[in-house]
Amino acid sequence: MRSEKEMFELILHIAKEDERIRAVLLSGSRANSDIPKDIFQDYDITYFVTDAKPFYNNCDWIEEKFGKPAIMQLPELMSHPLLPPDGDGHFAYLMIFKDGNRIDLSIEFTPYIDDGEPVVVLLDKDKFLPDIVPNKMYWCIKPPSENIFADTCNEFWWCLNNVAKGIARDELPYAKNMFDHYVRDMLNQMTEWFIGVDIDFTVSSGKMGKYFKRYLPQKLYEMYANTYSDSNYENFWSSIFSACELFRTMADIVAEHFGFRYNRNDDENMMMYLNKVKNNSIVIE
Repeated sequence: MRSEKEMFELILHIAKEDERIRAVLLSGSRANSDIPKDIFQDYDITYFVTDAKPFYNNCDWIEEKFGKPAIMQLPELMSHPLLPPDGDGHFAYLMIFKDGNRIDLSIEFTPYIDDGEPVVVLLDKDKFLPDIVPNKMYWCIKPPSENIFADTCNEFWWCLNNVAKGIARDELPYAKNMFDHYVRDMLNQMTEWFIGVDIDFTVSSGKMGKYFKRYLPQKLYEMYANTYSDSNYENFWSSIFSACELFRTMADIVAEHFGFRYNRNDDENMMMYLNKVKNNSIVIE
């Protein structure tokens, strides 16, 4: 695998040799000094150019300058409904090379707007980029409002009825999707707030909660890990009840910290419903 030094030399050499490329910006995890380095970090690179058209879907240029990628994705050419293109004139090449290095290269022609995200200016031929002041708190967990907290709790407990219904009907894909997306999204949100309360909202939980293990107490992380199951319904039920216990534990602490009200009625009534469905004890009277 090419070293970080070799990769940056390649990225900058291409930019310096091409008059159409006027500035180079590094973003993502490699631009954030708080994130431990490892070999799996992407090189999130933006080339600011005078005209994006020559770089638009120009795979010959990519192969000539960077080498042939082992696999590549071109978001602006995709038509999949889950991956709609931005359609704003810029172009992105997401590339993994045979040595394992990954470059996410964005070709931009519009002025850069500093929103506080940690970035590093690697090259600026014309002083094109503004004075960038990275905000260390940019990725940190944000405290909830009382309404957002209440809505998150309600969504968590409400959506569990669909999970239970899916299990009762032996509709595994539906039940799993409801749990792993709608319910887990709310669980993850509460987990972030719990971490924020515990560490005074000074850290990031990472994309999709990848740093939960780093910041949660061991017992709570073990509970979180237990919210994942296989396709066996008994194991699935165990993961559901683990999620309920964990959510309740963290929501109580978050609510107490902010002086919010935790709706225990939703909690207790849904737990009653879940147990009835699990035990097949819902009857018509």
